[in-house]
Amino acid sequence: MSDRPDHYITKDGSSTLYSNTFNQYYHNPNGSVSESKHVFFDVSGVSDAIAQNSSFNIFEMGFGTGLNFLLLLDYYLTHKCDSKVNFHSVEAFPITVEVANDFNFASFSKFRELDHVLKNIFSDLKKGMNIIRPLKEADITLHLFIGKFKDLNTEDIHVDFFFHDAFSPEVNQELWTPETFETLVSMANKEAMLTTYCAASKARAAMAVTGWKLAKTRGALGKREMTVASMAEEKLFGLKRVNEQRLIKRLENGDFDR
Repeated sequence: MSDRPDHYITKDGSSTLYSNTFNQYYHNPNGSVSESKHVFFDVSGVSDAIAQNSSFNIFEMGFGTGLNFLLLLDYYLTHKCDSKVNFHSVEAFPITVEVANDFNFASFSKFRELDHVLKNIFSDLKKGMNIIRPLKEADITLHLFIGKFKDLNTEDIHVDFFFHDAFSPEVNQELWTPETFETLVSMANKEAMLTTYCAASKARAAMAVTGWKLAKTRGALGKREMTVASMAEEKLFGLKRVNEQRLIKRLENGDFDR
């Protein structure tokens, strides 16, 4: 079987890939763009921060197709921002520019300057850290680490919004462990928010045991739930809270290993 991911069109008309390594889609087959906007921009508060022309830092677990970064650029240009945004991301299995050439994400934006952003990024990546400023008119810098998350030096990364967008715990367990979420805690600013499409109890327990406060809300495109987390409990006001202590007890009892 080829390791090259296969290209598909989702139900909202946007591209996704199917990973033959992880046997999963990169995005929700019901809609790549729709899911990303809901989970990582609307629920997280990033879209509000952009509308308010705030400066902030994002960390994304799994750069994947680059869709979330492209959406960030689109939101930024739409609101005519001039604030400074740093977008940190990590990717262990980068796609090739040939694969990226098939994406139609830019067609969902009115800004034609986005047409070649992902192609340019994927055409010139090297192992280790890549620092890219894709548009002169946007003060957005991409810090893209090609390699394993455990090899990323996180000491100087200070994050306001986490996009936890790795393949699911069933196939990529190492990015959903207490050790991973403990590292994210060390990167988090005081009121940092974390959003993820994942609603698995084991993943939530791994967050809870490292100090994340948890809530749940409606998922994207028919998914019953997604997870919202923060280091500041008050940031979860208005959301349905998750019982962290119950999850921690289940984790300590080995309930998720049976």
